[in-house]
Amino acid sequence: MSWFESFVLGLVQGLTEFLPISSSAHLRLTAAFAGWQDPGAAFTAITQIGTEAAVIIYFRKDIGRIISTWSRSLFNRELRHDHDAQMGWLVIVGSIPIGVLGITLKDAIEGPFRDLRLIATTLIVMGVVLGIADRLAARDETGGRHRAAKQRKTLTDLSVKDGLLYGVCQAMALIPGVSRSGATISGGLLMGYTRESAARYSFLLAIPAVLASGVYELKGAGEGHVSWGPTVFATVIAFVVGYAVIAWFMKFISNKSFMPFVIYRILLGIALFALVAAGTLTPHAGETAG
Repeated sequence: MSWFESFVLGLVQGLTEFLPISSSAHLRLTAAFAGWQDPGAAFTAITQIGTEAAVIIYFRKDIGRIISTWSRSLFNRELRHDHDAQMGWLVIVGSIPIGVLGITLKDAIEGPFRDLRLIATTLIVMGVVLGIADRLAARDETGGRHRAAKQRKTLTDLSVKDGLLYGVCQAMALIPGVSRSGATISGGLLMGYTRESAARYSFLLAIPAVLASGVYELKGAGEGHVSWGPTVFATVIAFVVGYAVIAWFMKFISNKSFMPFVIYRILLGIALFALVAAGTLTPHAGETAG
């Protein structure tokens, strides 16, 4: 991998990790369209450490408070009912599904799941799901001619059951094209949470899973066509760009619809199907490109 490729892929990772459009799919598609070799699951996992570092810094006050209260609650019974202590446990519980499935489906993640036809399918299907979830949230927030606005849940209402459901949604993102943030935010909206709460928990929930995955894949860095230098460079680029995207996205979702992302996902999926059908791209384009 050249330094230019690593710069572009790091930029793509930073731009797409927190938006509900799937960073893994865009890394895969960028390589396919450019005629580059697929960077692979290891490169994707390691560069995600950069974007998760951006999450840790952006939400540092929340994370510091949660870790401190959770740690002290292990020895202080009175703190076990504190919301921050409960959030610590809920993040742990919500991380179980992706941990189990990530290990179980490792070979599929690095192989069949990277088929461009599957990516096109997940882009469209999850785009429709996000669109439905967004419309339901908008209906609750604005009400209508014959119905009053409905109060949606916040993170103070988060239960173990909902935390596990969030975790299952996050695990779906093991398939490129689903999108970690898209799946968890959609799940949160369908469970009745506000856009801001769904996004905030989505970002917090991703930290253990992404960091664990990145560390696990470190042993694969430097093998094949992807060397350590470009991988680290791409990770740094992903961090810088990712931080800016988080700041923008958290402001955007406070009063805007997810429909632009829904439309983008569906159009990209259709275009990808058309390119494969026309023979412009093969289902495994980029996997053997030099």
